Amino acid sequence: MQMNFREKILSAGHQITPKIDRDYFYSLYFREPGGVLFEIATDNPGFTVDEPLADLGTALKLPKQYEPSRSEIEKVLPVLK
Repeated sequence: MQMNFREKILSAGHQITPKIDRDYFYSLYFREPGGVLFEIATDNPGFTVDEPLADLGTALKLPKQYEPSRSEIEKVLPVLK
């Protein structure tokens, strides 16, 4: 279904990205004529792709592209209690 939206946007003469794998979902991005950036994202595969449902929210999980920056990201996050 997501790719159907992509084809409709392309056929209307707008530019849109290819499908981008965000590890937890797939995204398409396009700008409307006024410049607002829109994202069309899927629900799947979902946040349980790398941890069980019962453990969601107990540890910081990052998409693969951000793992190299983990230490810098963790430094600026507030401590949760």
